[in-house]
Amino acid sequence: MNHIKSRKHPTALVRTSQGMGAAAAVSMAAFAAPAMAQTTAAPQRLPEVRVQTNADVPYKADSVALPKFTQPLVDTPQTITVIRKEIMEQQVATTLTEALRNTPGITLQLGENGNTQTGDSIFMRGFDTSGSIFVDGIRDLGNISRDVFNIEQVEVVKGPSGSDNGRGTSSGYINLVSKTPGLEAFNNGSVSAGTDNRLRATADLNKPLDLSIPGSALRLNLMAQDFGTPGRDYVKSKRVGFAPSIAFGLGTPTRTYFNYLYIDQNNRPDGGVPTYGLPGYIGARGPRVDSENYYGSRSDYDDIKLHMFTARFEHDFAPGTTLRNTTRLGNTEQDYVLTGVNAVTATAANPAAWTVARSRQGRHQTNSIFTNQTNLTTEFQTGALKHSLSTGVELIYERQNQTNGSVVGPAQAAANLYAPSVNDVFRPLTTTGAYTRGSTLSAAAYAFDTIKLSEQWLINGGLRFERFNTETNGATYTAAAGATPASLAQNPQLKVNDNLTSWKLGTVFKPAPNGSVYVTVSNSYQPPGGTNFQLGTGTNNNNPALALTPQKGSNVELGTKWDLLDGKLATTAAIYRAENKNELVSDGLTPATFNQIGKRRVDGVELGAVGQITPALNISAGFAYMDPKIIQGVVNGANANQGGVIVFSPRRTFTSWVTYRLPIGLTIGGGVRYVSPTATSSNQVVTSGVTGTQDYTVVDALLSYPVSKNVSLQLNVNNLFDKNYIASVNNGRSRYIPGVSRNALLTANLKF
Repeated sequence: MNHIKSRKHPTALVRTSQGMGAAAAVSMAAFAAPAMAQTTAAPQRLPEVRVQTNADVPYKADSVALPKFTQPLVDTPQTITVIRKEIMEQQVATTLTEALRNTPGITLQLGENGNTQTGDSIFMRGFDTSGSIFVDGIRDLGNISRDVFNIEQVEVVKGPSGSDNGRGTSSGYINLVSKTPGLEAFNNGSVSAGTDNRLRATADLNKPLDLSIPGSALRLNLMAQDFGTPGRDYVKSKRVGFAPSIAFGLGTPTRTYFNYLYIDQNNRPDGGVPTYGLPGYIGARGPRVDSENYYGSRSDYDDIKLHMFTARFEHDFAPGTTLRNTTRLGNTEQDYVLTGVNAVTATAANPAAWTVARSRQGRHQTNSIFTNQTNLTTEFQTGALKHSLSTGVELIYERQNQTNGSVVGPAQAAANLYAPSVNDVFRPLTTTGAYTRGSTLSAAAYAFDTIKLSEQWLINGGLRFERFNTETNGATYTAAAGATPASLAQNPQLKVNDNLTSWKLGTVFKPAPNGSVYVTVSNSYQPPGGTNFQLGTGTNNNNPALALTPQKGSNVELGTKWDLLDGKLATTAAIYRAENKNELVSDGLTPATFNQIGKRRVDGVELGAVGQITPALNISAGFAYMDPKIIQGVVNGANANQGGVIVFSPRRTFTSWVTYRLPIGLTIGGGVRYVSPTATSSNQVVTSGVTGTQDYTVVDALLSYPVSKNVSLQLNVNNLFDKNYIASVNNGRSRYIPGVSRNALLTANLKF
């Protein structure tokens, strides 16, 4: 790998939205041309392979939609969980976070005061995975909550993603598969109403089109939601979604898809509840606060607008040989104002007079992406060896612009700890002109091959070479001090570029056609600025002058997979070791010196079962055990953490969802989720805040009955026993988001 180069002068490379739009238009025309060339003559019919599933097994998927995986899941040497829409619909899951409850080993983080997480803040296998979320194999950026109304299934790929997607951590990644048109006409919809002022309606409409182009179809997905949050005052989620898609050439060798996704969210965000008084809180002298308390203003908001256009072209040259080209132009804009809580003042004799400090924070952030991917999958033979090859190239331009709002002048007044009021006077936020702009331009080539040595032995390998260039520029605001006027200083333009070579290699032994035993090794890289495009000039951040090498993730996994009960039940078991090294850590001295010697390690075991036990009994269950450690970290001072645990990484997690259909047509079911205690600090000595979260078990229940062939009613009761628990906590351990309280949703599912 070449050494990272640094340049602080402006670059001549310019990307504009106009240019991106023009490129998208050219790509659309190129994609449409082959489809338009089709005539009404009988085309050559070849089977289209997308998401392989058994129609009689609603929970189980046999493969993933990503073309980089060339084999069925049972023969893929990697832990992969597929969450299908049938489970999400039964659970009335509305967001990605809710869908991910169906896989173990995933937790959430709240973030820090100036960077409160308002979206999918996901920790997986001990590492932050928020920057490794993909839609149809393309990275999806933005600190937003993703709705699943237009999602066919969620694919959770565990282990380093470097060879699959480029930069990333050793935990893995999450891929959302969008709904696409089909040749079967249907009209589906749902209307939900529930406790805590919750209303939601969705529609999924598909219609074949009688056009001169064979295999034409149109699909339209719609969503409208107005939700309160169970157990939280004033917090709400309001959104609408619109997702039309059209396809040409379905069932023919040449297929073209055009998809558009629009989502508009108008939410009131949650700044959290003080951890004061919780079990494990250091220095607590009073009772815990009511978890329903809201410390913000009615005027707090989190507004999000998402536009995503995708064009995909596919052509089958021969059975087993397919060329795909995908172009995407996407933009996400987030504008929010949020009130967070901080330190508690408990000096008065009467607890009714205790207060908690509040911070007002705001941000306007846009994330844009323009990408073009070309992939070729084929099968061929060299001598006695059979190959399943997936190869391609990717060009990706990603950009993020961010401006922050802050309180100028007197700070926000504290709130009463036990009786906060939304009628307090809240300080306005001012945009000072400070901003940060960052972008990454990358080009990559990759190849994956599964070599079949015999009926019992397979070798699976992947290699990706990527060249990237990251740039950051911005301005910093300095507040007035005395008679000195405020200033806005332009920051130097920073730049890093490098080559990344990522790979994975696995060996599969098949003792029987329905089972496999495998071992795999893989790696990934996270270069400076790779998660947020923000480079810096300090000694403890992504400073190009430090000539930092990318953080390196690695994973070794030994596992087995079996399709049982005539292929209707998939079972998996794996043990693994995931490491992340080259992290920048302090020596703990004063003044501090930072070196790239940090290393974290997670040893773990993961078990899973999904599918159908009998025609009436369906199950999805998973268990994960993790041993997360900091192998090399800070060794001196108050923040010494070497030998400590990795935060937000519970040792044991369990998830399950089971349904049983009675002879009278009534379906009963539910799920149990368990999370063991979780550390909130890696320090060997913790002197403030809550030291960790307690374990918890949450039980959900389901009743469903088909009133007619067109209408079924469904009742979901979540957190049946009203368990109080911490869903996420901030880095400073001063505030947390409570888990939702007991709640109910009644849904009418419509099919015509």
